[in-house]
Amino acid sequence: MRIWSIHPKYLDAKGLVALWRETLLAKHVLEGKTKGYKNHPQLNRFKNSENAVASINQYLTSVYENSVERGYSFNKNKIDPDFSPTIMTVNDKQIKFEMKHLLKKLEKRDPKLFQELSRNIEIEPHPLFRIVEGEIESWEK
Repeated sequence: MRIWSIHPKYLDAKGLVALWRETLLAKHVLEGKTKGYKNHPQLNRFKNSENAVASINQYLTSVYENSVERGYSFNKNKIDPDFSPTIMTVNDKQIKFEMKHLLKKLEKRDPKLFQELSRNIEIEPHPLFRIVEGEIESWEK
């Protein structure tokens, strides 16, 4: 499971679809609707937020909005729109780590996008996150 801290606009088609599915799974875990993945490290930051379910719904909302911009038809009804907006933090070295990780995937999957993103100097986080100075996150494998 990978719930990216970087903005979903950087993901290729496979990455965006995988993010949607994996985040929906994370939502089910946080809602107590599944037995698997309960202790997955990627969920820790949501579990440590003020309201884990609201945070994951806000996260999904941004992924959904990005999918609409790209012409995808993800099911908006899978998101509970009744959440209080929040901001979570992510460390700057985590953002850089994730972009390097994505670039390795894109080098093979989508060489054109790889070239485009390789020139990107400033990395935008997912809208749920604000970047702070720090190391790679403790929940990263």
